[in-house]
Amino acid sequence: MTQRSLQLPKFKKASLLQQALTHKSHVNENPGLEDNERLEFLGDAVLNFLSGNFLFWRYPDQPEGKLTTLRSQLVDQTQLAKFAIALDLGSQIRLGKGADRDGGRTNPNLLSSAFEAMIGAYFLDCNSVAKVQHYVEPFLESVCDRQTATAATINFKSRFQEWALANGSDNPQYVILSESGPDHDKKFIAEAQVGGTAYGRGLGAKKQEAEKNAAKAALATLGIL
Repeated sequence: MTQRSLQLPKFKKASLLQQALTHKSHVNENPGLEDNERLEFLGDAVLNFLSGNFLFWRYPDQPEGKLTTLRSQLVDQTQLAKFAIALDLGSQIRLGKGADRDGGRTNPNLLSSAFEAMIGAYFLDCNSVAKVQHYVEPFLESVCDRQTATAATINFKSRFQEWALANGSDNPQYVILSESGPDHDKKFIAEAQVGGTAYGRGLGAKKQEAEKNAAKAALATLGIL
């Protein structure tokens, strides 16, 4: 992440940020204050929209099912809690004494909720989807870049074989569906099959590359990648 993304956005209304960082346990001990649950609801909606828009343009060739899986990985509780930790929100949340004593400042559910509430509060504060998008996208980029780096080290054919054997199936078979182009610019299309059922297709300049990409596509179909 860039240094900019590790900082809280600048708020014109400090009270909105304060509310975003106020847990209901604190309100229970201090009646009259507002907790962050409504802001959390708004922030959740904003993050789902922005992450969907981000993925739609970043991955123009991916189908709806894959984009849905990727979006869930970007904005699930575990990932949002990591964003909150990067911003050190845990030390800034206003908690009740009991919630604080029980480790609320490191609780993933509480941290992810605080991040969502902060996004909701910032949206209200700046009244601009574009500004919130500018703030949020470095976070999303960091996750996608990390996933890309991890994927580069994966042996897709081995992973697909592990899945097939773990599910009581035979070893995968790779069928070359087509071969085209002159000798200096060949294009192969391979299909990854298990027990005669096709799970994914891949394109490559060599048969091995096409098979690797077919295995990768199969893993994506299965929701493993």
